[in-house]
Amino acid sequence: MSDYRFPYLEPHQARAQAPTAWQQELANAIESVFTKGAREIDEVVAGLNGTRVRPPNGGDWTPENFTALMKELGA
Repeated sequence: MSDYRFPYLEPHQARAQAPTAWQQELANAIESVFTKGAREIDEVVAGLNGTRVRPPNGGDWTPENFTALMKELGA
């Protein structure tokens, strides 16, 4: 008997490629920010600015560049 795998529980089913090292660091930072209680975008951005993970073009995170990046990575 083979192991049944429910198709909707595959966490990477829509992923086209493995994340880069920077993308994995960003994911870990976002998870940490949410774990510390951030829920609103301003809280998430402030939390990310408290980490060593910078946006792709450097500088600080803003609601605008965070939202744009999430759209780009989710495309």
